[in-house]
Amino acid sequence: MRFDIITLFPELFEPFLKIGITRRAYETGLVDVHLWNPRDYAEGNYRRVDDRPFGGGPGMVMMVEPLTACLSAIRADRVQGREIAPLVLFSPIGETLRHAAVQHWSDSQGAVLLCGRYEGIDQRFIDTHVDMQISVGDFVLSGGELAAMTLLDAVARLQPGVLNDEGSHQLDSFNPALDGLLDCPHYTRPEQWEGQGVPAVLVSGHHLKIERWRRDQRLLLTARLRPELIEAARAAAKLSAQDEAVLEAQNSL
Repeated sequence: MRFDIITLFPELFEPFLKIGITRRAYETGLVDVHLWNPRDYAEGNYRRVDDRPFGGGPGMVMMVEPLTACLSAIRADRVQGREIAPLVLFSPIGETLRHAAVQHWSDSQGAVLLCGRYEGIDQRFIDTHVDMQISVGDFVLSGGELAAMTLLDAVARLQPGVLNDEGSHQLDSFNPALDGLLDCPHYTRPEQWEGQGVPAVLVSGHHLKIERWRRDQRLLLTARLRPELIEAARAAAKLSAQDEAVLEAQNSL
């Protein structure tokens, strides 16, 4: 898959694409990333990409012409239609990014990712070219670059051969393999640390009991922190009678 990223700060992506386990996805081309700076498509000696907002107010607004020219260059380079590579804008008003959407993108042919800056982007460009808007949470960043990296990282780790253990991501929080629940706590050596031990079941060697303990912990943690995920799993008939008994026992305490 290919992701084209429109950003005024392409240098922010250089260490991200070269460090960490997900770099395998970028080095092998499983996730093919192309960086595009709209300043390269701006006119004039100053290559201006922003201007003051009509109506007054603080900040600057990204101009429509450089963005349009940059997008045209991307479309020509991809030689693929808009339906194959939709334009995604990272914005606080967008739909919150969730695992299901990450899974969708990981199985897609990619997209064009637009990283906004300053006070925002000329609405005419958004109305004409943007196919969808994505938010990574109810807060505001200085630009869309961190949001784009978040999506790329989430997509990259789902690609075959990227993680050391092929099934590792299947045990992540929100994964359908866990029925959309949060993941359970994890422990490693030493077995004793400052008077705190490891749950006895985890060193028992009894694999069925270990899996049941982990399932119970996922249920209890999710019920406490994200009860709506429990309701979603219940509505999808993902909870067994034993699962319900564990939740009921906790509720009775």
